[in-house]
Amino acid sequence: MPGLQDVPGDFVALATIPVEATAGTARSTPVFRAPGAITITAVRWIPGAAVTGANTNNFALQVINKTATANVTTAKTYASGTDSVAHTAESLTLSTGVSAAAGDVIALDRTVNGSGLASPAGALEITYRYR
Repeated sequence: MPGLQDVPGDFVALATIPVEATAGTARSTPVFRAPGAITITAVRWIPGAAVTGANTNNFALQVINKTATANVTTAKTYASGTDSVAHTAESLTLSTGVSAAAGDVIALDRTVNGSGLASPAGALEITYRYR
């Protein structure tokens, strides 16, 4: 019997990311469990508020396949000159050959540099297709 994996084209998973008001707090937020053998074709971060990067004290966001311990995206570090506009989707740069096996857990990791910087709530959009 045919299933979703037999439908051609892309699928989108959307996850809500909570605010992190405490500047110095790192966090890993699970956002998606791969429903089958998939290839991730795009990741977008949609911040709920503007972010203004800071030179020394900032944070970085990176999407990671926690099950396979593999990077899905390169880190976006909010250093000086790296900003975000509220409610504006931003593509995160994919790592090479991003695939996940059925059941792999994908997470958004927030790391802190210096004393950190608060980060807004937002959404993470993962576009994928079955392999």
